[in-house]
This record gives sequence, structure tokens and C-alpha cells, in this order.
Amino acid sequence: MIGDREETVVSETTPDGTTVVRVHADLDEDTSPDFARTLLAAADSSRPRTVVDLSEVEFADSSALHALLDAQRAHTAAGTVLVLAGPLQVEVRRLFEVTNAGPAFRWAESVQQGMTC
Repeated sequence: MIGDREETVVSETTPDGTTVVRVHADLDEDTSPDFARTLLAAADSSRPRTVVDLSEVEFADSSALHALLDAQRAHTAAGTVLVLAGPLQVEVRRLFEVTNAGPAFRWAESVQQGMTC
């Protein structure tokens, strides 16, 4: 925690070695740099899988999409799996639909499902 507010991006490792990145805010030019650093650190961690929980994100812009695409490339280069988990809010789903970026990622309906897909 930072003061009285919850951190925007939290990364944790589960007992099976999966990195779970939970996002607790909108993803825009102010929050995406921390998000990107967390995702790239996960790719560098040698953990077999990273699951990104986007279920609490109500808005994401192109900076968030850029961070996710960079993370996908980094995970692929590291030989690890990146999974985006929902359920997605309407505005976030729309970002992936409008940009046609959805097929670039592995998707899961929940974090739990993302740990095994």
C-alpha cells in the first residue's frame, strides 16, 4: 500500500510458480509505465506463466495495449506464456476489438482458468 490507497499494479507468485499481475485502476499514459515494467519483470523472472487480471480495469488506452504487446513479445522470447484474464469491462473489450489486437494474446475468462489454459 502507498499511504491509504491501493497500489495500481500488484504482482504475486502462486505456489505453482505462476506470476499473477492484478490491475486495480484504469490503464492510461499515467499508469501504463508501471504496468509495462511489471509485465517485463514477469517475463524476465523465468516463471513458466504470467496471468494478467484485467477484470477491474474499466478503461485502457493505446499505452496499455502497447505495454501488453511488448509483454507478449518478451514472454515469447523468454519461452513463457502470457495470459490475459477477465471478465473484461466493455471499454477494455472494445480496445481489443477496434484494434483487432485480440488474436495476439491467449485469453481466459478468469485468473483461475488462466492458470491452466
